[in-house]
Amino acid sequence: MSERVFISPSKYVQGKNVIDRLGTYVSPFGDKALLIADDVVFKIVGQRIHDSFETEKIGIEQVDFSGEASRHEVERITKQAKEADVRFVVGVGGGKTLDTAKAVSDELTVPVVIVPTIASTDAPTSALSVIYSDAGIFESYRFYKKNPDLVLVDTKLISEAPARFFASGIADALATWVEVRSVIAFGGKTMAGGRPTIAAEAIAKRCEEVLFEHGRLAYESVQAKVVTPALEAVVEANTLLSGLGFESGGLAAAHAIHNGFTALDGDIHHLTHGEKVAFGTLVQLALEQHSQEEIERYIAFYMDLGLPVTLEDVKLKDASRDDILKVGEAATADGETIHDGFDVTAEEVADAIIAADRYSKAYQAKLK
Repeated sequence: MSERVFISPSKYVQGKNVIDRLGTYVSPFGDKALLIADDVVFKIVGQRIHDSFETEKIGIEQVDFSGEASRHEVERITKQAKEADVRFVVGVGGGKTLDTAKAVSDELTVPVVIVPTIASTDAPTSALSVIYSDAGIFESYRFYKKNPDLVLVDTKLISEAPARFFASGIADALATWVEVRSVIAFGGKTMAGGRPTIAAEAIAKRCEEVLFEHGRLAYESVQAKVVTPALEAVVEANTLLSGLGFESGGLAAAHAIHNGFTALDGDIHHLTHGEKVAFGTLVQLALEQHSQEEIERYIAFYMDLGLPVTLEDVKLKDASRDDILKVGEAATADGETIHDGFDVTAEEVADAIIAADRYSKAYQAKLK
């Protein structure tokens, strides 16, 4: 019997305006931090972080993130960090900024602190990064020996971010239980390198329950830019529950299909990670044996949040069968996560992509 493995960050902190206490939480890591963020994030929270660190007498080496979690960006920032002799790394921003911060900390062998400003993915808590080319094409997963030392989530900041990103986070998180249950049924491995634990299964299942219970209200809260109990619950589901669930429970078809989309050129690359995962989740459901009612439950939820449910929505309205097959081939490439949940061919994935599009169109037609 293979080992069961469960991994997690050392500490998770969530709350309204908690970023003003960031200095207190990071003080055990040393007296000089490498702070990675883009220009927009620095303008929003840069001064608050500086003030918080100054109170704790922590110095800051500030570096601008270029926008892509690529090998070249990691190398560039690592070089600057070594020259500055920093003691720990702080990544502030979206998923690619945070993935870059984790990679840089791994190169330096120092603690890493993750501060998401949007709840758009479940990347913050994980011991891995998704590495892209400089052009934004998926290249590989990069795995680390440990999870972040601290994940700090300010729900006030999350509430003020664009609602589209919040919806994307819900979509990414909603894939968690869909994929984990597939991995469990198939006997596949998790991102943590073992079989899913009972804890991971419970967390992944609860993640989906929270999203269906509170997701619509939380989405409305973000549109109104207010912090509510529903928002707090869904931020935790998007970030902590989904993060622990996918990493220690496993990924399957939904994320592999997301990666498969990078094989195509065009406007699809303007979609967020979660928007592509949303459609990928519908494709996974189409690969499985579910009732029409069950599949339409997901379609309706995605539509309420403005998420894509058809090929037209993911900018592939005019895609040919050959184009769709390219996605299927990339999604079933050696090493892809689909193999942890399915024994499936590229042709079968292409069929499921076309079927998911038809299922959504049929549901939309019933609403007219």
